[in-house]
Amino acid sequence: MKVLILGGTGEARALAEALTARGVPIISSLAGRVANPKLPVGEVRVGGFGGPAGLAEWLRENHIDAVVDATHPFAERIGASAFEAAATAQVRLLRLQRPGWSESPGDDWRWVDSLDEAAANLPGDRVFLTSGRQGLAAFAGNDQWFLARCVDPPEPPLPRRIEILLDRGPYTVDGETRLLREHRIDVLVTKDSGGSMTSAKLTAARNLRVPVVVVRRPPRPDVPTVSEPGQAVDWVLP
Repeated sequence: MKVLILGGTGEARALAEALTARGVPIISSLAGRVANPKLPVGEVRVGGFGGPAGLAEWLRENHIDAVVDATHPFAERIGASAFEAAATAQVRLLRLQRPGWSESPGDDWRWVDSLDEAAANLPGDRVFLTSGRQGLAAFAGNDQWFLARCVDPPEPPLPRRIEILLDRGPYTVDGETRLLREHRIDVLVTKDSGGSMTSAKLTAARNLRVPVVVVRRPPRPDVPTVSEPGQAVDWVLP
């Protein structure tokens, strides 16, 4: 049994550790979009495969028996490629995806289907963007003031009035509350990434009554899906 784990998420790292502890040979694949990613245990490859056909060929050449797609909930392209490549190479495929966030009493969430829709529906003038550096171009034509938090420096196009905050989670409610107050934020924009690493901003926004524009997750291929690394281990080793 040899397993390919797609993704640099916390779930992917936990799965790599669990399978390695059980003696299962794994290869973890990272997209390479983050300059200094947190690396999982075991063998790691960085970069793309050349689309579905390239991934299918790679699966065959490396004698992969199973693929676990543990990429970010918004990594649409690799998810589609994994679905097509696994079918072509006749390899088992599982999706490991953390649950999305749920609204709590006191939340003021405005759901949208894309960052472009978010940019067109901002209920405020001072905006905290936590949607990732690759999505900042959607707001380039806006006149609002933006605070954008990213792991790595973003590239143009960017909004005319923007302050970049380079930081990486996890974050605390106290820290997020302080940030919202110091920058007088009146609207938060985020993707429905799920998980606890970056959810403190939602609690802070609720406590300060700051509205949140939430981008829905894109549709994914219809494949078996679990939400916990332990469930993925059970799937790999039934």
